[in-house]
This record gives sequence, C-alpha cells and structure tokens, in this order.
Amino acid sequence: MLDRRTLLQGTLLAAALPSPAALAAAMPGVTKRTIKIGNTIPYSGPGSAYGAIGRADIAYFKMVNEKGGIGGGRKIDFISVDDGYSPPRTVEETRKLVEADGVSFIFNGLGTPTQSAVRKYMNARRVPQLFVSTGADKWGDPKHFPWTMGWQPSYRTEAQIYAKYILQAKPEAKIGVLYQNDDFGKDYVTGLKEGLGGKKTMIVKEVSYETTDPTIDSQAVSLQSAGCDTVLTAAIPKFAAQMIRKMADMNYKPLHIMSNVSISVGSVIQPAGPQNAIGMISAAYLKDNTDPQWKSDPGMNQWRAFMTKYMPGADINEANHVYGFGVSMTMEHVLRQCGTDLSRANIMKQAASIDALDLPVLLPGIKVATSATNFHPIRSMQLEHWTGSAWQLFGTVISGA
Repeated sequence: MLDRRTLLQGTLLAAALPSPAALAAAMPGVTKRTIKIGNTIPYSGPGSAYGAIGRADIAYFKMVNEKGGIGGGRKIDFISVDDGYSPPRTVEETRKLVEADGVSFIFNGLGTPTQSAVRKYMNARRVPQLFVSTGADKWGDPKHFPWTMGWQPSYRTEAQIYAKYILQAKPEAKIGVLYQNDDFGKDYVTGLKEGLGGKKTMIVKEVSYETTDPTIDSQAVSLQSAGCDTVLTAAIPKFAAQMIRKMADMNYKPLHIMSNVSISVGSVIQPAGPQNAIGMISAAYLKDNTDPQWKSDPGMNQWRAFMTKYMPGADINEANHVYGFGVSMTMEHVLRQCGTDLSRANIMKQAASIDALDLPVLLPGIKVATSATNFHPIRSMQLEHWTGSAWQLFGTVISGA
C-alpha cells in the first residue's frame, strides 16, 4: 500500500517532468521516444544518381535505431522525400517537412540550386539546415546564415587545388571550363581563377550548361575548337558521363579534370566507359571503395559490413554510398554530443563544435572539424587519377589557397 510520502514524491516527480506540450515547444520534432529529421534529395530527375546518398542515409539511421537510438534512447524518424532536383519542388517539400511533418531539422538536403532556394526560409525560422550535400562555398557563412552548414570540401577550395596542380604540371596550359550555370558550377570558375592568380589568362574558354539541357555535346565541341588542351568539368553525374564519352567520340584528349561530385565508378565511369576516362584527374577526401589499397582497411571493412547488413543488393561500387555513410556518421556524432538536449539551438551549437572527428571512410590525414566561425567541416583533399580500373591517389593531402 502506498503511503502519503510515496504519493507526494510521485506527484512532485510527475510535476518536474516536462509535459508533452512543453517538450514540443522546447524541442520541436522531438518526443520522449523519437526525433524527427527531414531530408530532400533527387530520387528522380537529372540528379537522380545522388539518390544513392539518400538511401544510404536511410539505412544508416536504421542501424542507429537498431543499436538503441540517441538522446536517451530516442529513435530517429527520418523522412526522406524526392524533390527531382527542382528548386520549386524543394521549397514545397521543405515547407511540408517543417510545417506539416514538424521535423526537428533538415539533414543532408542535396543540390546547390535546390538548397539555395530554401536557405533564407530555414534561417528565418531558425531551423538547422545541416550538412548540406553540396560543396558550394556559401554554405560556410555563419555570420549571415547561422542555421546552415555544409559538409564536404568547398568547390572553390577544390578548384584552387586543381589550379595548383595545373601550374605545376602544365604551366603553359590552355584551359577550358565546362560548368553548371548556378552557384555549384560558378564556384569552380571562381576557385580556379583564384588559384591561378596572375595567370588566370590561361583560361581561354568557359562554357556552361543548364540542368534541363539534353546533352553537353555542343559545349564539348566548343572547347575543342578553342584549342583547350586542359579541361575542368564541373558537372553533375549525368553530364559528367556525357562529357567523358563525347570527348572519346571526338578523339579529343586534353588533360581532363573532373569535379569530385562526379567521380563515382557506378554512376559516372561505368556509363561513360572506363577506358574513356583513363588519365582523368580529380581530388578526393573519401576512400575509394573500388581501390584495392583499401581492401583490408578497417574503416572500409566497417563500411562493407554496413552495406552487407543494411543495404543488401546495393551497388558496392557506388561512391555515393560511402558519402552517405560518412555524412550520416557525422550527424550521429553531433546528436550524441547533444545528450538529451535536442533543442534546435543545441543541435546547431554542437554541429559547430566538432573537434577533429576521424571518420572511418575519410582519407588518412583528413578530419572533420568545425567551430562557431568555421562552417566548412572538411577542408583538405588529395589528388587522384583514373587508371582504367580504379582511382589512384598521388601526392599528399593539401588544402586550397
């Protein structure tokens, strides 16, 4: 039989616990049992190759849930929706996620044009827009957009690294650039010019494409006609594969440098023809899942075990699965740093407090680090070239200008 003291203690304890309404107000998207996270990604449309990232995110959070969840045993309710790589759809779906579904925050939304379309909205509502899946330099602007943070290296930084390589390997190069006509592509042009410095006149031709274009054939012809013996392609997978194949069809053999976002063997190299990409240069920060040197690597074995259990039947050669694993592990790290305080403010605070996080899929010497003034989590890369069967690293880990 309960005595009066026991009943009183129970009453006081119940009063001390936050009510469901109070919890919802303090930590939107969070209940005693779950945390709701939103995501938009192109499972269809011109950027559909990146759907592999969303599927890896889904699988990763399933793994986290099976291991007990986060924040006091809360399970992650991850809502990933297709935006077709279309900014209007991204706006519509993001508003639904925030206002109708009531997510705590948006994680790993993909695409420079699509995520740009919702950045002001997210910041005005003070909803974290975390680890945006694009390397546009503008995702690292805590002064003006304190609720938005990228993850991968800045495209400008990457292009600066390519400029350093060109100046050393081919100082008399006649450079041509193919770029997507948005912040994604323009960041490469800007970074390349910054890296070339006083020698930016080495760039003799710049051609752009729209994501609605059927092909980039005319742009490839234009670069060849301009006498470009070095070409930087800043394109998403669909157009990157087209560029590699068109160059081969024209017997056009410049020094070809490819954006890191389009180096997947599964979605770019195989469709373009592995033999057509021999000698192509890029830069990496993640371990290449097709590279024999990582066959017995403990970190990649951890990723392979994840793929076997949580993504059975998925393409083991798809680099975007490695990306999804790495960025999701970073998100898990942040949520665990939050403890049981899963308020939006604390999630953002912890995202900006990552101290040299070593992920199993990052190249040796590259770590994830952030601060209140540094919203560029990864800032180093290493050059690599395609051998015909694998990407082979060369040189050392370097950063941009």
